[in-house]
Amino acid sequence: MRPIIFSKMDFSHSSLFGYIEDLQELTIIERPVRRSLKTPEEIERLTVDEELSDIERAVYLLSSGQDIQGTSVVANLPVLMRQNPAETLRRVLPKIREVLHVAGVEMQLTAAVSFLTVLQEESVSIHTYSHSFLHIILQNLEHRDAGVSNAWLETLLAVIEALPKETVRHEILNPLVSKAQLSQTLQSRLVSCKIMGKVAKKFEAHIIKREVLPLVKSLCQDVEYEVRTCMCRQLEHVARGIGTELTKTVVLPELVELARDEGSSVRLAAFETLVNLLDMFDADDRSQTVLPLVKSFCEKSFKADESILVSLSFHLGKLCNGLYGIFTPEQHLRFLEFYKKLSTLGLQQENGHNDNQLHLQTLEQEKKYISVRKNCAYNFPAMIVFVDPKNFHLELYSIFFCLCHDPEVPVRYTMAISFFEVAKLLNSDVYTIHKELVTLLQDESLEVLDALVGHLPEILELMTNGGENNGSESKLLSIPDLIPALTTAEQRAATSLKWRTHEKLLQKYACLPHIISSDQIYYRFLHRMLTIILTNNVLPVQKAAARTLCVYLRYNRKQEQRHEVIQKLIEQLGQGKSYWNRLRFLDTCEFIMELFSKSFFCKYFFLPVLELTHDPVANVRMKLCCLLPKVKSTLKIPTDKHLLQQLELCIRKLLCQEKDKDVLTIVKRTVLELDRMEISVDAEQLEKEKQKNEGRSTNMNDKMFEKKRRDSKTSSVLAKSINLSISGNSSGTSAGKEEKKSKLVRSQSFSTQVLHPKYSNIDKCPNKSSATGYTSAVPGMGKSCMLSFSDDSFRTHSAGNSGNAAFSSSCSRNLFNTADQKNNGNKESQSRKMSIKNRKSNS
Repeated sequence: MRPIIFSKMDFSHSSLFGYIEDLQELTIIERPVRRSLKTPEEIERLTVDEELSDIERAVYLLSSGQDIQGTSVVANLPVLMRQNPAETLRRVLPKIREVLHVAGVEMQLTAAVSFLTVLQEESVSIHTYSHSFLHIILQNLEHRDAGVSNAWLETLLAVIEALPKETVRHEILNPLVSKAQLSQTLQSRLVSCKIMGKVAKKFEAHIIKREVLPLVKSLCQDVEYEVRTCMCRQLEHVARGIGTELTKTVVLPELVELARDEGSSVRLAAFETLVNLLDMFDADDRSQTVLPLVKSFCEKSFKADESILVSLSFHLGKLCNGLYGIFTPEQHLRFLEFYKKLSTLGLQQENGHNDNQLHLQTLEQEKKYISVRKNCAYNFPAMIVFVDPKNFHLELYSIFFCLCHDPEVPVRYTMAISFFEVAKLLNSDVYTIHKELVTLLQDESLEVLDALVGHLPEILELMTNGGENNGSESKLLSIPDLIPALTTAEQRAATSLKWRTHEKLLQKYACLPHIISSDQIYYRFLHRMLTIILTNNVLPVQKAAARTLCVYLRYNRKQEQRHEVIQKLIEQLGQGKSYWNRLRFLDTCEFIMELFSKSFFCKYFFLPVLELTHDPVANVRMKLCCLLPKVKSTLKIPTDKHLLQQLELCIRKLLCQEKDKDVLTIVKRTVLELDRMEISVDAEQLEKEKQKNEGRSTNMNDKMFEKKRRDSKTSSVLAKSINLSISGNSSGTSAGKEEKKSKLVRSQSFSTQVLHPKYSNIDKCPNKSSATGYTSAVPGMGKSCMLSFSDDSFRTHSAGNSGNAAFSSSCSRNLFNTADQKNNGNKESQSRKMSIKNRKSNS
C-alpha cells in the first residue's frame, strides 16, 4: 500500500480565524433552508385528490389552491387546449380570467406566454380565439407593472396579425382613439403608439389616412419625450402603409420637426427612421430635405450630440449609398473623411488623469468609441462600393489595415466576418489584402479565427484565382506566409478548449488541395490529421480530421505517398491497440467509401474491415455490422466474387459464434438488410468470362471427340479379350456406383452447409463444429467448389486469390474425371456388344 501523503496545513492564527469565519457562513446559509421547509399543514393544503380529471384539478387549483399551483395551471393551459378545448374554454378559462385580476407578476407573465402559445399552435379557430382570449388580453394590457404590460402587448401585436380586419377595427382600433388621448396615462399612450405601427400595415391607405394619421400627429407632438420617441419609431410602419405620396406630405414634415426635437432620444429615433425610409423619398426630397439634416447630424455628433455617434456610425454605409446619386465631389470626399475619422476614433486619445470620476467617464467613452469602430468595420464593404473598388488601395487600404490591427477583439471580429465580402468586391485586386488575411489567421483571439474560418475556402479560392496569373505556383508565391499561418491557427485551436472551432477549422481545411500543392499538403497537413485522429479526445474533431485526411488522400497522385498513408491507416487505426482507434478506422472507411471509387475501397480496405469481426470489443463488432451494407454495396460481380465469399463467410461466422446479445441482434437485422440488397454487375467482365468459358468448353469437346475416334479404332482389339472386357465391365459398374455415391455425399454436404437465401432460420444456426464448409451462392461456381473455414483468422488478399485458383483447378479435375469415366463406360458397352456378336456367330 502506498503511504498517505498529507498536504502541509497552515495552523497560524490568521488561517484558523479564516476557517472559523467560513464555518460561520455555512451555518448562516443553512438557517433559511430549514425555515423554508413546508409544515404538515402546508403540505396538506398542497395535496390534491389523484382521482380528479385534468379539467377538475385545474378548476380546483385555480379556486382554492395557492399561487404557485395556479401559475402551474396557467402554464399548462396550451396542453389542456390540445386535449379538451371545449371543456377548457367552458370551465378553466373563466377561472383564469377571475384569478388574473388579483394575480401576481409571475402568473401574469405566464398567462401572456400561454395565450400566445395557444394562438401559435392554432388549438382553436381565430374566431373562437378572438371571442374567448382577446378581451382578457386587452383587460391586462395596462397593468401597473411595465414588464407585465409589455408581455401582454407582445401577445396582442402577434394576435393583430392573425385577426380579421373587422375584428381589429371594432375591438382594437376604435377603442384606441380614447386610449391615445393626452388625458390617459403614459403607459396607455406608449401602448397606443406601438399598436398604431402594427395596425397601419393591416388596413388600406384611405382608412389609415382617415382614422390613424390624426392620432399619429397627436402622439408625435405629445408632451412626454418617451411618447414622441416611441411614435417616431413607428412612423416607418405608418409610411409603408400609406404609400409614397402621403409619406412625402405627412410623414416627412413630422420627421423633420422631430429631428430638431430637444430630446436626444427623439432626434436619434428621427435620424434612424429617415435612413430607413430613404428608398421612399425622391431625388428632390433627398437633396433638399434629407441631406441637410444628415449633414447637421454629422457636424453635431462630435461637438454637442455624441449620443447620436454610435447610431450614425452604424447607418453610415446605408446612408452614403442611399444618397450617392446626389453627392457633389466635395460632399463625397467630406463623407469619406468623416468615415475615416470614425474608424480611428479613440485610438489617439491621451488619458493622464487619475481622478476616479474622470476615469469612469473615460471608460464609458472608451466603450462608445469601441462600438463606433466596430460599426465602421461592419460598414466597410458598403464603403468600398461608395468609393469604387478600383480606388480601394488609394482611399481605404490604410483604414482596412487599422481595423484589422485594432486593439479591441470586437472590431477585429467584425472585420473577420466582413473579410469575404471585401475579397469579393476587390475581385482582381484581392492580392492587396493578403497580409491582413495572414494577420487575422494568426490573431490571438479564437473568436476572430472562428469568424474568419466560416468563409475560409471561398477567401482562399479568391486569393489564388483572383490575380492576373493563373499558375498555382505563382499564386502561392504571392502569399508566402499562408501555410505557416494555417498551421499556427490549427495548433492554437487544438490547444484551446473550444473544440467546435477546431472541428470547424479542420472541416474547412479540406479545401487546401485546390489551393496548395500535393507535396505541401503531404508534409505539412496530412500527417497532422493522422496525429489528431490518434491523439485527440473529442469525437467530432477526430471525425473532421478523418474526413479531411481522406480528401487529402483523394487528391494525392503519388503512389508511394498514397500507399504509405494507407498502410498507416490500416496498421495504426485498423490494427491499433486501442478499440477507440479501431472505431475511428471504421469511420475513416466510411469516408473512403463516400469519396473514393468502389474498386479502390475493395482493393485496399475491404479485407482489413472484415478482419474486425474477430475484435474482442463488442462495440467494434457492432459498428462493423452496421457498416456491412455499405461495404457490400462496393462489390461488383463477377470481379469481386471472392470478396463476396469472404463477406458471406464473415456473416456466417458472426451468426454462429457471436455471444453478445446486442451484437447478435444487429447481426440478424443486418443479414436481412443484406439479403434485400442487389449487387451491381460488371457487364463487360461478365461477357469476357462467358467468352472464356465458351472457348474452354469448345476445346474440351474437341478433345473428347478425338478420344472417341481413337477408341473406335481399338474396338476390334477389345473384342478378342472378352474376359478382360467382362472384368472391365464389373469394374466400370463399381466405378459408376462410387461416382454416384460421391455425388450424393457432395449434394448432402451442399444442402446442409448452404445458407438459405431468405435467412428464414437465422436463430437455428448450426453449431461451431459443423461450420466446416460454406458453399458460395455466386453464380458460375460449381457444386464441388467449397471453401474450408476451420480457423478463426481471415485469409489475406493473396490467400483469396490462391483459393480461387484451387477452386478452378479442382473444378477442372472433377470435370475431366467425369469425362474419363464416361469414356470408360462407352468402351465397356462396346466390348459387351462385341462379345454377344461373337457368341452368336459361334453358335
